[in-house]
Amino acid sequence: MTGEEKKTGSPKGGPVYLAIGYLRRPHGVVGEIIMDLHTDFPERIKAGRKVYVGEAYETFTIASARPYGNGLLVKLGGFDSPETVGRFRNQWMYVKSSEVPALPEGRYYKHDLIGLTVMTEAGEKLGMLNEVLETGANDVYVIVKEDGKEILLPAIPDVVLDVNMTDKIMQVHIIEGLL
Repeated sequence: MTGEEKKTGSPKGGPVYLAIGYLRRPHGVVGEIIMDLHTDFPERIKAGRKVYVGEAYETFTIASARPYGNGLLVKLGGFDSPETVGRFRNQWMYVKSSEVPALPEGRYYKHDLIGLTVMTEAGEKLGMLNEVLETGANDVYVIVKEDGKEILLPAIPDVVLDVNMTDKIMQVHIIEGLL
């Protein structure tokens, strides 16, 4: 898995927000809130990081973050009690896609793959990559054909042969029985 989960934002060129965590409930008495992680890069969630919370993408700065179970305890600047931070219960925390660092050559954030044209190794156009589903074993790419039907492809090396971000093309090998 190489990136973040949720692609949202304006279809007219507005910012794209990437979900990094889900805020659960306040913890303790100093304004911390439990956050389930939804990122491959939890080390980037630290004091001073600008984040966006909820469907309105309210802007806040992380005052502190520390490990807690399988997630984090996060404190947002200006929220110093369980009562004040409680307003964020059951909301998503995001970062802007434009504010995330570049990945090494050959690695891509999931949101960067959305919209790629998917071609077979024989040059046949399958459709457009429309969604990335997270499963327990591997991600699954949802390809939408021109007739609107969907093809589900496992995001594994035996299937995904090449990703050309310059030409916006993903080349795939169709394993017998997949279609």
